[in-house]
Amino acid sequence: VQLQASGGGLVQAGGSLRLSCAASGSIFSRSTMGWYRQAPGKQRELVATITRGGSTNYADSVKGRFTISRDNAKNTVYLQMNGLKPEDTAVYYCNADYLDLETPVAANYWGQGTQVTVSS
Repeated sequence: VQLQASGGGLVQAGGSLRLSCAASGSIFSRSTMGWYRQAPGKQRELVATITRGGSTNYADSVKGRFTISRDNAKNTVYLQMNGLKPEDTAVYYCNADYLDLETPVAANYWGQGTQVTVSS
């Protein structure tokens, strides 16, 4: 299983970035996709998730600023981050929470992280 995240970088406070994560089709279509982040010295935390049907969930700290979306034709999930703050600085990880009810098989997959740094 491959989850390829991209789009991180250095941005000034108030700026925007868009993260992308491409997944293999067999996994993507049966997964709730999510973004998590881990700042230095802190635990990994949920940023946002989106179900196969498009229902979304956000951490309180990013509501109104971040938007998660998915393109099922491209097997890609996005995280649009606006109004970035220095406290958003972290390594961002893509996640696939896989569930195949027919098999049944459940699994959880992680992509490599992408660094987001917000300067004040």
